[in-house]
Amino acid sequence: MDRIEKCRAKFKQLFGGEPAGNEGNDAEFMRLLQRFIFGEVSYTGSLDDKMRELITITVLAVNQTLPQLKAHTGACLHVGLTPVEIREAIYECAPFIGFPKTLNAIAAIDEVFEQNDISLPLENCETVTEENRYARGLAMQEPVYGDEIKERYAWLPGEFAEAVPRFLTEFCFSDYMTRKGLDRKTRELLTVVMLAAMGGAEMQVRSHVEGALKTGCTKEKIVCALVHAMPYMGVPRLFNALNCAKEILS
Repeated sequence: MDRIEKCRAKFKQLFGGEPAGNEGNDAEFMRLLQRFIFGEVSYTGSLDDKMRELITITVLAVNQTLPQLKAHTGACLHVGLTPVEIREAIYECAPFIGFPKTLNAIAAIDEVFEQNDISLPLENCETVTEENRYARGLAMQEPVYGDEIKERYAWLPGEFAEAVPRFLTEFCFSDYMTRKGLDRKTRELLTVVMLAAMGGAEMQVRSHVEGALKTGCTKEKIVCALVHAMPYMGVPRLFNALNCAKEILS
């Protein structure tokens, strides 16, 4: 198949319809967009459609491009992702993009769920308690990232020297990484993508590329995830992510 045929097949699979023709005020732009994303990028590399759509909604949540997030939430359902998997990909964004943007994204996916007669709220996926929250987070963090963060921020004044590293352990690793619904490897790969999409977080991109490798992602899958994110986050952020992780991925 050429890329036009591939685009038509992929678009139907994801959205249940036909890609743009000559209708609308900007039909030529839509053809450029759809043929590149759905006729080329979506066929490059080894990731399946489920993982690609999780990557897509992650980047769209980071960018706060909510109309497109709604469309791709529908695509997630079409390719067989569960509502819980979709929700967990969005929840995972909170430590990185903040609560307000995550709440916007949650409202967008919930709207699609309701349109598809999916009962809300979804099942609870928490696995930690107030009593074991720190220990469970540290058990997630330490084998992959170590605990040198305590020493790195020991210079902070007063209670912050203790609080900041603890917040990282409890909030980033315990509150989200321990949740059911997505496995650790998937969460790490999505974290790499969201950090790349944010821009300006190259140090963290490099760190989480290493983390993704330690949790079982291959170098090819990490590169594939970043390349798949590129049409949604832009070429410069792809190159920034690849360049900062070159020594690890090459």
